[in-house]
Amino acid sequence: MTTTEKRIAKPWSRIADVLLYGLGQLRTVMKIYPGIMHLLIFWGVLIQLLGTAIKIMQMGLFVPFTWPLFSDWFYVIYELIMDLAGVAILLGVLMALIRRWIIKPAFMENSWDDLYALILLALIPIVGFLQEGLRLHTLAPAWSGWSPIGNWTAGIWGGLTAAGAQALHPYLFWTHVGLGLILAASLPFTKLRHIIFTPVHIFLKTRRPSGQLESIADLMNAEVLGASEIQEFSSLDLLAFDACLQCGRCEEVCPATNSGMAYSPRTLLLMLREDMAEGLFAADGKADTSLNPGLLEEEFLWSCTTCGHCLDVCPAFIRPPEQVIDIRRAQVLMTGEIPQTVGETLRNFERQGNPWGMPGQNRMGWAEGLDLNILSPGDKVEVLYYVGCAGAFDDRNKKVTRSFIEILNKLDIDYGVLGDAEICCGETARRMGNEYLFQVAAEENIALFGQYQFQKIVTLCPHGLNTIRHEYPQFGGEYQVQHAAEFLAERLAELNFKAEDGLDLGRLTFHDSCYLGRYNQIYDQPRQLLKKAHHPPLEMAASRSDSFCCGGGGGAMWLETAADTRINHHRLEQALELDPNTIVTACPYCMIMFDDALRSKGITEQVQVLDLIEILNQSL
Repeated sequence: MTTTEKRIAKPWSRIADVLLYGLGQLRTVMKIYPGIMHLLIFWGVLIQLLGTAIKIMQMGLFVPFTWPLFSDWFYVIYELIMDLAGVAILLGVLMALIRRWIIKPAFMENSWDDLYALILLALIPIVGFLQEGLRLHTLAPAWSGWSPIGNWTAGIWGGLTAAGAQALHPYLFWTHVGLGLILAASLPFTKLRHIIFTPVHIFLKTRRPSGQLESIADLMNAEVLGASEIQEFSSLDLLAFDACLQCGRCEEVCPATNSGMAYSPRTLLLMLREDMAEGLFAADGKADTSLNPGLLEEEFLWSCTTCGHCLDVCPAFIRPPEQVIDIRRAQVLMTGEIPQTVGETLRNFERQGNPWGMPGQNRMGWAEGLDLNILSPGDKVEVLYYVGCAGAFDDRNKKVTRSFIEILNKLDIDYGVLGDAEICCGETARRMGNEYLFQVAAEENIALFGQYQFQKIVTLCPHGLNTIRHEYPQFGGEYQVQHAAEFLAERLAELNFKAEDGLDLGRLTFHDSCYLGRYNQIYDQPRQLLKKAHHPPLEMAASRSDSFCCGGGGGAMWLETAADTRINHHRLEQALELDPNTIVTACPYCMIMFDDALRSKGITEQVQVLDLIEILNQSL
């Protein structure tokens, strides 16, 4: 079982979210064509529904009262709005048909209920306009010009007598009502269900930061660890499976999907929804609650890098990486059916306290010859520099760690490091599904930090930043945590750069790390620092919030993948479109992944990868 969130806390804020993202479709319109298409259909149907309900109440049908009759001025406005709403539906349906069967985006799939829904949505306003035209042909009211479409369709009935029109009208009316009832009855059985479930999910959505996973409460006594069967997902997860619009936006931005891997967040949600329908609502009562075997395939489940791009673009605010990690938790903690490299990495963590498997006494090997302050319990400093495992054990990133120490010394910052006492933050273990190892690491680190007095923690690793900033508070660890780029950007005026930088970096581009940018909104600071150091970067097509993952997150850095589906190769190709001489990173994982891709392609002589801190240190 997981920790319980108060999903109805701050109800007015949640209602505002429904109005903004449900009715206002704010995330939907982030993509112009499908956004306009969806707005036309959604608002057209909503207005037609309200207008038809008012009309039925005026007639006294289905209700024990009647709505007051319209005044003349209100009636003409009502007629015009209803006509415009009907036209909006038809335009939206036409745009949808063009998009699905003519434009046909690669990520979009068509099923029977797509065509069924579009035909039904088109028939309702068409029959409504025919009915309205028949009524205007019969009555010929003075305000008929305020119903332009109805007035036009009235010409269709030009040869019909008044008696014939009166006899035909009830058939058209009940056909119109019947189509509306069929649409309503179809909601639970087609993708139209999202009309109901998406606003509900938006109202109940988690308020956790996007970089914070839900923790397993009372881990040692919990009966369920993760999700190995469909009923082990929370009720709000199950709601999310029905709230999915199947719009494909998550799949369109997924680095695994775009690199040719089997994983797709939309496929994940669709398979989980099918499991839910077959397991929890089986018509024959013979429930099979096991998960689709396709979900458990190594090439599928372990390809998600938890980059978070799908979270940012989903109109329903669904979080597919969290379902992935719930399934991983069950495999790691309950069944043990995990890839060999995952098992080796977690064993390294368990034995040596870090995913590299390096002895803890080697943690300070990077500091040889440097003048730095290694803290003792009780010491007081302004900045606790948390080095992290990559900065301590990876040979390439050790150079970055040394550069940052030199910058801190140049700025005369009151700082200290933990030395051999430092412990891994546990991020890799958590994303790989071993919640136990993570919680142990978090609790040990919180106890360790409590032995020192400091104002803030600064780190070079966005993964450590995100973990300590967003996930340690779940266990009582509340700290001010900054990435080195944030920390130095605040001291921009203190940074004394050389008048003419002697670095020959050539054409330079900056790669936005997922955990630095998307999860922690640190986009401007690295660019400000580079610009001040005389190296303004060229922007890749996929940058800032649209940045493409390096492929190292979510434990993927320790996994073996086929050469033709490596995400870091895909990202490198995007960078090479700018013909750069230097690729700049601000994350040790990104450094490793780019370095690997450059070596694989044999172009290390033409293109180099440097960390932001290395450039700054050499430019001061």
